[in-house]
Amino acid sequence: YHSEVFMIRLILVAVFLIIYFVISLPIQLAELIIEKFNMDLRNRSSLAIVNFGLKCIWFLSGVKPEVRGHENIPDDRAVLFVGNHTSYYDIIITYPLMKGPTGYMAKKEMKRYPCLSWWMYFVNCIFLDRKDPRQGLKSVLGAAEMIERGISVFLFPEGTRSKDGKLKDFKEGGFKIATKAKCPVIPVGIQGTADIFENHLPFIRPSKVIVTFGEPIDTEHMDRAQAKLLPETVKERVKILSNQ
Repeated sequence: YHSEVFMIRLILVAVFLIIYFVISLPIQLAELIIEKFNMDLRNRSSLAIVNFGLKCIWFLSGVKPEVRGHENIPDDRAVLFVGNHTSYYDIIITYPLMKGPTGYMAKKEMKRYPCLSWWMYFVNCIFLDRKDPRQGLKSVLGAAEMIERGISVFLFPEGTRSKDGKLKDFKEGGFKIATKAKCPVIPVGIQGTADIFENHLPFIRPSKVIVTFGEPIDTEHMDRAQAKLLPETVKERVKILSNQ
């Protein structure tokens, strides 16, 4: 009985995504026109449309996250969010929790999926080529500029999803976004997302998901030695926040 219910959830999510992407094609064209005249309006409208879609997936998956520390996200400035990564649902769950426009660092391979990658473009995601250091540096500098323009960035510094749920080593390059932009770093602990899908493929089942936003770490007044320790400092915070 349970397997049938969980398979139905998978089918509902799949059908919803097909309908969403088909209906959104003319909307994406409209967004391209809007951005020529008013980028802020494009950012806000794209954010609303994507958040609607993601919250529908929450509902169809039977997930309602418990959110802790949301007050730690500043209302008046962009930040670098740094979280652990165990599931595709990490982005689905966290994106609607953002207070303002936020671009996620994503691997370049995501560009293969047209409708999805177009929406990622509209919500300021940055595609990272992990095999090309020069392009990687350009992505980091672009992300820092984005923060300076008031758009936050969300980074998963493990580089890929952890299959066993344990926190992997943090790649240091992405932290240059914060030190370059001199913005606060918000550590984020995500629990329970792999239990929705990855831990029992191909079923989707409700799971208790907890997202905890830690206190901001100031980078504006860091000296070089502190900046060098930033990845390890943030990793320790994320480890605690994700209850590891």
